Amino acid sequence: MNEHQDSPATSAAEGMGLFERYLSVWVALAIVAGVLLGQLAPAVPATLSRFEYAQVSIPVAILIWAMIFPMMAQIDFSAVLGVRRQPKGLIVTTTVNWLIKPFTMFAIAWFFLMVVFRPLIPEQLASQYLAGAILLGAAPCTAMVFVWSYLTRGDAAYTLVQVALNDLIMLFAFAPIVVFLLGISNIQVPWDTVALSVVLYIVIPLAAGVVTRRTLIASHGSDWYDNVFMKRVGPITPIGLIITLVLLFAFQGDVIIANPLHIVLIAIPLLIQTFLIFFIAYGWAKAWRVPHSVAAPGAMIGASNFFELAVAAAIALFGLQSGAALATVVGVLVEVPLMLALVRIANRTRHHFPEGDTPPPTTARG
Repeated sequence: MNEHQDSPATSAAEGMGLFERYLSVWVALAIVAGVLLGQLAPAVPATLSRFEYAQVSIPVAILIWAMIFPMMAQIDFSAVLGVRRQPKGLIVTTTVNWLIKPFTMFAIAWFFLMVVFRPLIPEQLASQYLAGAILLGAAPCTAMVFVWSYLTRGDAAYTLVQVALNDLIMLFAFAPIVVFLLGISNIQVPWDTVALSVVLYIVIPLAAGVVTRRTLIASHGSDWYDNVFMKRVGPITPIGLIITLVLLFAFQGDVIIANPLHIVLIAIPLLIQTFLIFFIAYGWAKAWRVPHSVAAPGAMIGASNFFELAVAAAIALFGLQSGAALATVVGVLVEVPLMLALVRIANRTRHHFPEGDTPPPTTARG
C-alpha cells in the first residue's frame, strides 16, 4: 500500500461532506449575505477596497490563498511518476482538458452571451461574462474530482496522477490560453497582470503545498500528515470560499438587484459546456475501451472546474465588481448539482465499459 497515494482519496472516501453536498446552498446564502452587507453596510466593502496593491485586493488574496493552499498540500506530485500506469486515460484527460475544453467553453459562451442573449444583456457586460466563462474553461478541476472519483468508484491512484499532472500543466498553459481567448474576444488584459495571477494563485500555493507536505511528512510521518494535519487545515478551504463570495457579492449587490435574470443566462452556456465535455471524454474513453474506474474520473476532471482559481483570476484581472467575477461565481453555484447528475449517469452506464476493472466501492486505494 502506497501511503502517499492514499491521502486525497482517503479524504474523499467518506463521500461528500456537509459543505460539498450543499455547496450550491452555501453559495446562494453567500449571495444573499453579500448583497445585504453591501446594501446595509456599504462602508465595509468601501473600506476593504482601499487595501489593494497592483490592482490586487489584499484581503481577497489572503482568502484565496486560504482556499487553494489545502488543495495543493494534499497532492503528492511524485505521483506523476506513475504517468504510464493508464496512458489511454491520461491521453483522453489531458487532451480534453487543454486542447478541447477551453475552446468549446469560449465558443458556447460567446454564442449564447454575445448572440442569443444579445437583446437581454448589454454588450459590455456580456463581454465581461464571457471573460469569466473563459477563465472557468481554462481551469480544470483540482480538488473536488477526488469526491467525484470516489462516488463513481474510480481508481484512486489514477485520479491522483491525473490531478498532479493537471496542476503541473496549469502552471504553463493557463496564462497563454486565457490571454489568447480573451484576445480573440477583443478583451485586452496585460500579460504581466495574468502572469501575476498565475504566480499568486498557482505558483505560490503549489510551492507552499509541496514544501509543507515534504517537511511535515519527513518530521511527523505520512499517517500524521494525512489524518491530523490535513483534517485540521481542510476546513480552511470552505471558510475562505464562503467569506470571499460574501465580499464579492457585497460589491456585486447593485448588479444582482438590477439584473437577477443574468445569473440564469450565464448558467445556460456553463450547463451545456459541462455536459458536452463530460460526454466527449467519457465517449472517447469508451471507444478506447478504457476501464470505467479510469474513464469516470477522467471525464469528471474536465467537466468540473477549478473555480477557486477562476474566481481569483477574475478578481485580479477585472475587479471584485466585474461581470467576469460574477460569471465565475455562477460556475460555483451550478457545479455541484451538475456534477452529481453526471455521477449518476456514470454509475448507470458502468456496464458499457470493460468488466473486471472496477475496484470495490469500499476501497480508495491505488
